[in-house]
Amino acid sequence: MMKSSAEAIAHLAASTAQKYSSDTIVILGKGPSADQVHSRVFKDAVVIGVNDAERIHPTDITIFYEDWVGESVAEDGLRSAAYVTSTSFHAPDRKVVRLPFRPLSNDAEDQVLLRFQDRSEVAIEEAMFLTALEIARAIADHRDRTQTVYMVGFDFTPDAGQARAAASQYSPELSSRRRAGMELQEYILQNALYTLEDTNLDVRHVGTRDFSDLTPELLNERYHVSVAESPLPEPVDYPDVELPAVEITAEITTNHFGDLDRLEKLVRAAHAAGADWVKVQKRDVNTFYTSEQLKSPYKSPYGSTFGDYRRQLELGKEGFQFLDQLTQDLGIGWFVSVLDQPSFEWMTSELDVPMVKLPSTISEKKEYLEFVAQNYSGSLVVSTGMTDQAYEQWLLKTFTRQDRLYLLHCNSAYPTPDEHTNIGVVRHYAHLAQEQNGHGGPRIIPGYSSHDYGWMASALAVAAGAQMVEKHVKLGHTEWAHFDAVAVDLTTEAFTEYVDAIRQAQLHVGSSQKKITASEHHKY
Repeated sequence: MMKSSAEAIAHLAASTAQKYSSDTIVILGKGPSADQVHSRVFKDAVVIGVNDAERIHPTDITIFYEDWVGESVAEDGLRSAAYVTSTSFHAPDRKVVRLPFRPLSNDAEDQVLLRFQDRSEVAIEEAMFLTALEIARAIADHRDRTQTVYMVGFDFTPDAGQARAAASQYSPELSSRRRAGMELQEYILQNALYTLEDTNLDVRHVGTRDFSDLTPELLNERYHVSVAESPLPEPVDYPDVELPAVEITAEITTNHFGDLDRLEKLVRAAHAAGADWVKVQKRDVNTFYTSEQLKSPYKSPYGSTFGDYRRQLELGKEGFQFLDQLTQDLGIGWFVSVLDQPSFEWMTSELDVPMVKLPSTISEKKEYLEFVAQNYSGSLVVSTGMTDQAYEQWLLKTFTRQDRLYLLHCNSAYPTPDEHTNIGVVRHYAHLAQEQNGHGGPRIIPGYSSHDYGWMASALAVAAGAQMVEKHVKLGHTEWAHFDAVAVDLTTEAFTEYVDAIRQAQLHVGSSQKKITASEHHKY
């Protein structure tokens, strides 16, 4: 008689559990933080890996549902005692358990969690940590006592790449769908952890998320690993190398939610990561939106209408004065996207605004743009999403009184597909700056506003001549706020890694002057 999936997992759990005396289980993912966990943590623990995480450390059980994983582990040499898969993968000298695969869709997370709580059948969920937790529960059931589970390498930071030890030529690039799916998986994990409270699993997430229980360093300390045994790389300084100037902007938008404590956390995190500027937004809610929009039902902590929600998100005079003083204390700049004329008139009359931005959102509001052109002479940032060369020519003819004109190429798709980032436009803006600068108008500064995932397009923009790059940032996740898939979470290392990548790009670009460097010598 064929075993059910639950029976097959129970049998695998029992045979695995008897190998070890400790009540510790490690579920191993491929996030970069896995590199920081010492091998001593894995000793005498059941190790359950997802995909080819067995490259990082040998596993007792590996779970996967894509064919490339089987190719990867076979090429590298099998490092797991057993495999749980939905594919036709064969390993004659290893135990292989086959389970059905359950894909994840954006509208079915409740069904995923329902299956997780039901336990009558087990499948390979696209959020594979759920299957790993199912196996951990089966081990706890077999041992009949609580198991401590450490979840290592589940960082939910796709732009940060994977652990160095897990590098694989088979591993495919993440599609935009799979990247966005990581945020959904993070939400599912938080709900699963809630479900597992007061059960026979004591699950500890290892990382830097809001819900993490301990960092890799603290986990190492539990296993008496000193800092010297698990060093982290120090940043490299190149004081004698000439670098092109690049200003990095952390685009906060309204992700402060009108809360000054939250705003301070965002600004401090952006500054700590190495940003040169932070940027917020200002709009007159009562005139920017229609009365019908403002009255529309909208669920948030601030009321029951969209108007309640949007009014809360706007900073007032006190908020901007707070931002100005905070950034002065930290030594970072700030500026603001001003989306309408009432807001512009208020900002420029009530505050000493360091710099103004006109975002792509309002590129069709020519009357307002012309008003700014005639009434503002400070430095101005303009994003050019949803525009063409005719708009570029209009900008150059209209904005002639400004001190500096930052011309930021962007694509207004959120997220922008790789094939539409079109970084060649930045090179065009750089050439345009060379032609225009010195002819009596504003000094043009080319740049790039990133709505794509990760750092690659921004680094290429630096190589193309960008002197300002901009990246959306946020602080954790909220289910009621506008979903910003491209914003990097400042509770993680993602923005620090973005800044580091831009600085590395500056290093590679270097000087345009051809000269002999100190590292060169004749081979013969």
